[in-house]
Amino acid sequence: MSIERALVIGAGGEVGRATVAALTAAGTSVVAAGRERDATDPEQVRALLAEADPDLVVVAAGARPHMAPIDEHTWESFSEIWDTDVRIAFEVGRAALALPLRPGATVVILSSGAGLGGSPLSGGYAGAKRMQMFQARYLQQTSDLRGLGLRFVAVVPQQLIAGTPIGEAAAAAYGAEEGETAEVYLARRFAAPLTPAGVAHAVVELGALRPDDQATVLGVTADGVQAITA
Repeated sequence: MSIERALVIGAGGEVGRATVAALTAAGTSVVAAGRERDATDPEQVRALLAEADPDLVVVAAGARPHMAPIDEHTWESFSEIWDTDVRIAFEVGRAALALPLRPGATVVILSSGAGLGGSPLSGGYAGAKRMQMFQARYLQQTSDLRGLGLRFVAVVPQQLIAGTPIGEAAAAAYGAEEGETAEVYLARRFAAPLTPAGVAHAVVELGALRPDDQATVLGVTADGVQAITA
């Protein structure tokens, strides 16, 4: 299934930019939405979907978590990811169902492996990213019940993404706990780096599949893609 039109929300970030580049290279017409379009606002989201008329929507937008032990967080810093990442996924998913997008369209929500194993130095980040996995499942169930023919999938990088502010901050924080530099921590944990381009490649491949081809939650590492049932 070819992707003729795509909407990338969060196109200003590393993974978002890499996804726009990969889609453009594949001949897809891309609407790239950055911070100038407030994706937590339902009217903005509806306008974006109407403008792009997409076969593929990629939700790569989100906040950078504050890295600190839980008792050094305020409620605002702890909950920020819920108010951004989770809400964006909620508004995009809700709008995709309400329009609805055309049958066969795919909505990809970029989640995180922190939602599987936890991330004690990033406040509510892990819980928010797990919620995005649930959101993909809930949205898929609703599409199936209504016979809309849409596909919703949470893409879960299962290692820190090299060269991103979030990946670098997490590597620095968790490396410091082990008395290591960020570089040593990453090299010890992961045999090969997962780059923004690697995540983008997985997203583009998934977007080209039929709605019934894969599970709703898919993990991505430097070695490739696999279904997650947890």
